[in-house]
Amino acid sequence: MNGKEIFKHMSPYKPGKQIEEVKKEFGLEKIVKLASNENPFGYSEKVKESIPNLIDHLEVYPDGYNTELRNTLAHKLGVTGEQLVFGCGSDEVVDIICRTYLESGTNTVMATPTFPQYKHNALIQGAETREVPLVDGYHNLEGMLKEVDKDTRVLWLCSPNNPTGCLVDEQGFEKIMNECPSHVLVVVDEAYYEYITTKDAPDSIKALDKYPNLVILRTFSKAYGLAGLRIGYGVSSKEISTLLNITRGPFNTTTIAQGSALIALKDEQFLQDSISRNTKNKKEFIDFCNELGLTTYDSQTNFVFVKLPSNVSGDEVFEFLLSKGYIVRSGEALGHPNGVRITIGAQSDMTVLQQLLSSYLAPLKEENKK
Repeated sequence: MNGKEIFKHMSPYKPGKQIEEVKKEFGLEKIVKLASNENPFGYSEKVKESIPNLIDHLEVYPDGYNTELRNTLAHKLGVTGEQLVFGCGSDEVVDIICRTYLESGTNTVMATPTFPQYKHNALIQGAETREVPLVDGYHNLEGMLKEVDKDTRVLWLCSPNNPTGCLVDEQGFEKIMNECPSHVLVVVDEAYYEYITTKDAPDSIKALDKYPNLVILRTFSKAYGLAGLRIGYGVSSKEISTLLNITRGPFNTTTIAQGSALIALKDEQFLQDSISRNTKNKKEFIDFCNELGLTTYDSQTNFVFVKLPSNVSGDEVFEFLLSKGYIVRSGEALGHPNGVRITIGAQSDMTVLQQLLSSYLAPLKEENKK
């Protein structure tokens, strides 16, 4: 059976290499995965302790309204429960937005490279996608606004951006919100929100009162370390949230995911420890890159995109590190061939990674000088 015509020009999402796959391929005992921006420090011990209690009554459907998590999160954010929509990861909320607002004859505007699911889901709905190249890792906001017309329904801001880690600051955010027509939904994807340290980040939640066409996406997959449970959420006006909840499947998040997210939300100590360790290890890694003569994008996330010398491809560095048991993400797969995206890991793992990068790149750097 043939699917939609667009599927002839698309392919399934290809995840990074998995740990067991690499072990078998290279005969290695230890693998360090720094490819998917997961939390290397795990997740809250309080969640782990509670899991046995959360698996009682699996024969019963989950709470389709996420009542307890909804109420707790709404209170924490200072919004009403009716302003929230939950998804199987925030990427499902991306899909829900596309199914709610996009169809043939409409268009959507995004940066490139950025999180690929915006384009992927928009194409499935038959919408035209308009991609505006980044400028030194940052969104080209002027260029994006120029692409907006009467048929534009959604404009995406991945902030901080994946794969570069660069943030849309408060001034840029205000520019988009003030100049974008009110018929365009502005989606600010803040999957890495907890890792932001700069003081010029916008207060997007507070901005909801001012901009009725704003949607904010966040997740429990990154800083909270619950990627395997798949739960994220969107925050918007009650009117937008109502439409998104109509589109959403009735039982799209599990009882275990809801309960774990609720516990993780309350464990502030684990979250702050993870953020602090990430900030420290990231600074040390960026300092190392500078010493090696490598440039990086300005990252407000738990990963760093390293720009490589012109005679080195992302795939080459990826393959070398893979053979040593370190999985990173080649820029080839992210629309930025001349680099690698590296998740910030535990300090001991980052030390070894730096040694490996130095041993591989230093000779090439000397050769380049000649």
